[in-house]
Amino acid sequence: MRIFTPTTLILCTAILTLSACDPAEFDTDPDVRRDARANRKCVLEVQEIAKDPAAQLNTTLPIVEINQYIIDAPTQQERWMCRTDDEGNPTQLYKLGNG
Repeated sequence: MRIFTPTTLILCTAILTLSACDPAEFDTDPDVRRDARANRKCVLEVQEIAKDPAAQLNTTLPIVEINQYIIDAPTQQERWMCRTDDEGNPTQLYKLGNG
């Protein structure tokens, strides 16, 4: 059995950290970076409030307005609307009703 050296552990940690990053967060276009930041922050807010770690951005429903995102919480079978400011910070978060 081989014991991992500290160098190997550091390398593995760095690779895992980089693979978890969204490449859009490093884009040269500030609008793309803002969108990526807003998506990430909205998903985190819904995960915390809905207590659903599986919450994710809905990419099937079109949204015409800027700074608005729909987040699905599949475990809770809920859909949330998240509005952000121009910096990508969530300002309003509410659960969408069933009609």
